[in-house]
Amino acid sequence: MAGSERIFVQAIRRYCARHGIAVDVRPGGWLIAMHRDETRRFAFGYDIGLNSAIAHRLANDKSATAEALTLQGLPCIPHHLFLNPRLGVQVAGPGWREAMLALHAQNPQGVVVKPNEGTSGRAVFKVTTEAELDHAVGEVFAMSAGLVISPYVAIEEEVRVVLLDDVPLVVYSKQRGSDWRHNLDAGAKPVLMEDGEVRAACVKLAIDAARAIGIVFASIDVVRVDGSWRVLEINSGVMMEALAKLHPGLVQAAYDAALDRVFDKN
Repeated sequence: MAGSERIFVQAIRRYCARHGIAVDVRPGGWLIAMHRDETRRFAFGYDIGLNSAIAHRLANDKSATAEALTLQGLPCIPHHLFLNPRLGVQVAGPGWREAMLALHAQNPQGVVVKPNEGTSGRAVFKVTTEAELDHAVGEVFAMSAGLVISPYVAIEEEVRVVLLDDVPLVVYSKQRGSDWRHNLDAGAKPVLMEDGEVRAACVKLAIDAARAIGIVFASIDVVRVDGSWRVLEINSGVMMEALAKLHPGLVQAAYDAALDRVFDKN
């Protein structure tokens, strides 16, 4: 069973076994109930339950995250929201396609179209022509209530920072493979970052971003574009499946620290 389970589930099982906590993993492994005496806690998906509802919702909404970071004056990649026209003209607005075309025209280097809520680089399209834009929009709207359009930028480096409060538990860069994206599911490789100015700059920006939306436990992706660092996105669910294949002890320690907070051990 353990071999077929996600690393996240295995990490919770190990922690609970060591601390005398009963654990009930429901079919499929997406809902996990943990209880000891009168204390009952849940994990869902990759969310361990430390974040407030509003912080979780902001992080899961790429457009809202970008807006919140902009309000705090933090450098980030813009994400312009478009709601699915199937929701009705009162929701999506009457001029959504014209607005998309205007954004496309303003970014001759291309744009990126992706679901407003989503993970792992799925249904992410790089668009340079109107025909590609229409195809990408159709694909994303077929599966999502909303999409975001961002200017395509040449990402020189992407770094993920896993934070618990203001403490960086894990910091690694994503070494891109043949794909244009830095997503681990698209073939990128995680490489732990050594202490130094670059790591410190990434951690500081990640901490500022987490504070901006009030999130406690999260992974923050920052990217270097034209020599400066910007926030790409914040993930409320902390997934470290790829990293665990290379550094299982580090991943277990990170989840242990978060679960200590869940069960008020610190």
